[in-house]
Amino acid sequence: MLLKKLLILNQNYSKSLPKHVAIIMDGNGRWANRRGEERIFGHQAGLRTIRRVVSFSLFYKFKILTLYAFSSENWKRPLLEIMVLMELFFFSLHSEVNNLNKKNICLKVIGDTTKFSSSLRKQIKIVEKLTVNNDGLILNIAANYGGKWDIVEAIKKIVKRVKNCYLSIDNITEYTVSKNLSTKHCIPIDLVIRTGGEFRLSNFCIWQIAYSELYFTNVLWPDFNRSVFEKAIFSFINRKRRFGSID
Repeated sequence: MLLKKLLILNQNYSKSLPKHVAIIMDGNGRWANRRGEERIFGHQAGLRTIRRVVSFSLFYKFKILTLYAFSSENWKRPLLEIMVLMELFFFSLHSEVNNLNKKNICLKVIGDTTKFSSSLRKQIKIVEKLTVNNDGLILNIAANYGGKWDIVEAIKKIVKRVKNCYLSIDNITEYTVSKNLSTKHCIPIDLVIRTGGEFRLSNFCIWQIAYSELYFTNVLWPDFNRSVFEKAIFSFINRKRRFGSID
């Protein structure tokens, strides 16, 4: 709770808090293996961590929390693990909708959902519709998501508009691209946190994080707690964000 005390004592800290935090959740499988359990056990533990992180984000009034849940490359994993992940995703959507509304959370799923089962796609639409009017935290779940896929899809939309004479090539800007990405409803990502000890971005929001601050921790996702989260936030608020300029 040290961060809370600092925010009370120093308003500059409060002003410096990130508004949009994104997390690459990594380490579920290794966490389970170290305990002699199946990887599935780690994914179940990871769900509990998500609930904790959402609560933390609400407490500090972040505007957006984006969680990288399943990448477009994760289909290469064992079939059984993928099936369990999909079941966990479906169960979470079904069981958490009342809690999302209670906490005024708007849930959005970003990614190529066409590869999901019809029942999962239907459940995604139901939860998104039921929470669409919530104006508190926006919770993005990146599922079957890839940064390259996102950019390619944006290009397709822009090309179609140009072809139909709704847009001139000369008027295409960075803003045009941003507004055709799956995160078009979002402000820029301020802070990206990756757990699990890896130092890479794994095709996550590669357009959106051009000037995001990055924070890497060796902590595996199921062990990610308030203390670790606060260390990442401390790191962020003590950095100078120049965006290519100078002080």
